[in-house]
Amino acid sequence: MAVLILISPKRTFVLPLLLLTAASFLTVPKTATALSTKYYDKTCPSLQSVVRSAMARAVATDPRAGASVLRLFFHDCFVNGCDASVLLDDTSTTSTTGGEKSAGPNANSLRGYEIIDAVKAAVEASCPATVSCADALALAARDAVALLGGPSWTVRLGRADARPGAGQAAANANLPGPGSSLASMVAAFAAKGLSPRDVTALSGAHTVGRARCATFRARVNGGDGNVNATFAAQLARSCPGGGGADGALAAMDAETPDAFDNGYFRALVQRRGLLHSDQELFNGGSQDALVRKYAANGALFFSDFAKAMVRMGNLAPAAGTPLEVRINCRKPN
Repeated sequence: MAVLILISPKRTFVLPLLLLTAASFLTVPKTATALSTKYYDKTCPSLQSVVRSAMARAVATDPRAGASVLRLFFHDCFVNGCDASVLLDDTSTTSTTGGEKSAGPNANSLRGYEIIDAVKAAVEASCPATVSCADALALAARDAVALLGGPSWTVRLGRADARPGAGQAAANANLPGPGSSLASMVAAFAAKGLSPRDVTALSGAHTVGRARCATFRARVNGGDGNVNATFAAQLARSCPGGGGADGALAAMDAETPDAFDNGYFRALVQRRGLLHSDQELFNGGSQDALVRKYAANGALFFSDFAKAMVRMGNLAPAAGTPLEVRINCRKPN
């Protein structure tokens, strides 16, 4: 009887071919340590242009799309590596404990899932059952930044998709929150092998996008001392301390909310950071000098941001994580 050998990071399975579905034949990409710029050169040579075109359509339709996809990538990679687990909907096995989408930093906050659905659909139409959702998200995040006027970088490919995801508890434990201190952010990044400089550079992603009132209410209603008084008063009018406006949005960088530039750092120097965690980068601590450099030198920020995105994009799932190439990014095959 013919068999197919499937290899996971820890075990080898021998399965009868007659019992395999079509999804079982999907090639599982290499581990993150073996990511390659040529991974899809033969199997999907049009991949980069397909993703870029899909993202260009999304950004043209909704200026917030780029920031949303960029944030999805960060929230994915910081929870058990870049494995597209944040894209998974809850299933019968996660409905009780909760999946990553229902974690505190993600619920009612992350958006853009339908954008990645569209990107993946375009990729599937061009190269069926070939490209992982994790790779599609990595490329989409890079293109989102470039389309908004930011830097570009070479994305190494060959990631795989987790089945199932890490879950709500892991996301709550790993993702820094809007009230995080500088020390806690540095520690969280260090646990991923990322430096304090990476903390500051990657935080620059907040130069685009919006945040909900619930995430900055305390800061603008007397909770922080390191905030520009005029800035706080303006925001408090639409985000009062008494509550009731949790969903009201404010731009992370009020100066140029939909342009990827160094305006975020200029705002920090003026103590106009929207979130407590933002202003922690410029609050008499170790990152003050770097924030000033980025505020004065956009090219330096762009260079450091691109390098940090590559390092973050190399974060791999833990050994033993079941992996596959998903057809639908919202559910296992």
